[in-house]
Amino acid sequence: MRVMVTGAAGQLGSCIVERFKAFADVAMFGRRQLDIADEPSVLSAVRDHRPDILINCAAFNDVDGAEERPADALAVNALGVLSLARAAAETGATLIHYSTDFVFDGTAERPYTESDPPCPLGAYAASKLLGEWFAADATAWYVLRVESLFGGKAARSSVDRIVAAIRRGEPARVFVDRTVTPSYVEDVAAATAQLIDLRPPVGVYHCVNTESTTWLGIAEEAARLLQAPPAFVHTRVDEVRFKAPRPRFCALSNEKLASAGIAMPRWQEALARYLASSPPAERC
Repeated sequence: MRVMVTGAAGQLGSCIVERFKAFADVAMFGRRQLDIADEPSVLSAVRDHRPDILINCAAFNDVDGAEERPADALAVNALGVLSLARAAAETGATLIHYSTDFVFDGTAERPYTESDPPCPLGAYAASKLLGEWFAADATAWYVLRVESLFGGKAARSSVDRIVAAIRRGEPARVFVDRTVTPSYVEDVAAATAQLIDLRPPVGVYHCVNTESTTWLGIAEEAARLLQAPPAFVHTRVDEVRFKAPRPRFCALSNEKLASAGIAMPRWQEALARYLASSPPAERC
């Protein structure tokens, strides 16, 4: 099986590469090797490598920066996905693309399902929703919504920063009123491999760990697992001046993924594995 990974140097992309290298011929493309916003270059690369599976981990992830640079966010998160989808359709590749909980406005009172109507609040969120729609231009496609990714070589997420502060014995600033369903990159990579094996119906799937919590809940569990005294600065979303709005309740239900035969571990168990693994700089 031939697999092509874009955004291969990032937090999720690097883990996807390591996972698939064990059983597939993997062609890796970081931002320097391939700008997915450059449609002719995308088509040329896909034609050259003729992948069976095209996995897109490239994204413009600066949520606040997207408010100042909406064209850049659209170029990568929307038009770049369209380029990949068209190339996949031409060559017969299956496209796998990752999206986000930010496509919802955060006003729900129970975890969002794939059938809930999106309502993006900012430029980043809108660009990601457009990317979801454009992914469907591929003949075979899957959009996996992930949320609050943690782990991986990059280890730059909010969870990673909280854990780093706990390990240093410093107070960690955490939201008490933002509800999430964290996604461990290694579990997302494993689920992606299972998806390819099982080939459920194409469409959107929520690929997050099981059960939801607040950021304070994540921090408290991390401190417990690390046997460290909890030292947190409790913060509410409206106390921080963000350029882009944040959905407060953004928990995602992964029941559709489970019904396809892919059961995601509980976030507490995933966090325990993450903390027990090697240091972030050395981890897949």
